[in-house]
Amino acid sequence: MARAKGARELMALAFDTVYGTPPVSGFTGIPFASTTLGAEQPLLNSELLGYGRDPLAPIKDAVTAHGDVVVPLDAEAFFWLKAAFGTPTATGMEAPYSHEFQSGAWSLPGMSIETGMPEAPRHAVYSGCVLDQFSWQMQRSGLLTATARLVAQGETVARTSGAGTPAELKLKRFGHFNGAITRNGSALGNVVSAEITYANNLDRIEAIRSDGRIDGADPSMAALTGRIEVRFADQTLVTQAMNGEACELEFAYSLLSGESFTFTVHAVYLPRPRIEISGPQRIQASFDWQAARDATLGRMCTAVLVNDIEDY
Repeated sequence: MARAKGARELMALAFDTVYGTPPVSGFTGIPFASTTLGAEQPLLNSELLGYGRDPLAPIKDAVTAHGDVVVPLDAEAFFWLKAAFGTPTATGMEAPYSHEFQSGAWSLPGMSIETGMPEAPRHAVYSGCVLDQFSWQMQRSGLLTATARLVAQGETVARTSGAGTPAELKLKRFGHFNGAITRNGSALGNVVSAEITYANNLDRIEAIRSDGRIDGADPSMAALTGRIEVRFADQTLVTQAMNGEACELEFAYSLLSGESFTFTVHAVYLPRPRIEISGPQRIQASFDWQAARDATLGRMCTAVLVNDIEDY
């Protein structure tokens, strides 16, 4: 009897035309490292008395479907930007194409994601997936991955795949070696690590339905936060924090083949940090930054992806 193995698990993604209704075609194979996406239905203990010390049978509670997907930051398979910000504005008549995503969209696209375990066989389709949070870290070495947190409407399990033959993409993965950080257009030096988290803060519409599913997941007030760890070399960031001023931070990756990803946070505010001296070696400072809407641009952040994909 075959046993399911993570090495053989497959994932395919397609954007929904109608929320909660998986499309019949248009799926694309998605690279991923791990996932906790799934549906669960807890049991409620019986509270009734009068039947002795042994409890009565439990009652089923509501079904919830959600989880995380750990994915590479890839120049081609970066559908997660559309999930986070909505449909981009594309420029270019031929490759390379530039796709600009902006924060602040009032509605977000739903996705259908299928995970397949061929040995079981088990193919689970999570319809109505909306991206709640997207985060990643920048550092000097290691594998560059991001975590997409999703809220789904429900799960449908079948023995055969409903994704057909998913389209394949060429993997053009960014690495930490390709990363750079700038502040107000100039390179920001002495950065040891950085964290970026964009959250749509979804509001689940938990209406009463016969199938136990949610009616939707609406984006509420967005949040863009992070953390930068720097070797203490000058007073630039500390002075900005003390003055309560904003700066623009840009987190960028580029490949020699021409693909690039630039994430610009237009108005970043820094807290005043505590500078500790813990020994004879390095002195570092941590800034848990927060972003806000830039009054001039009218948005909080802009993501630009340059690749060979014509349309998202």
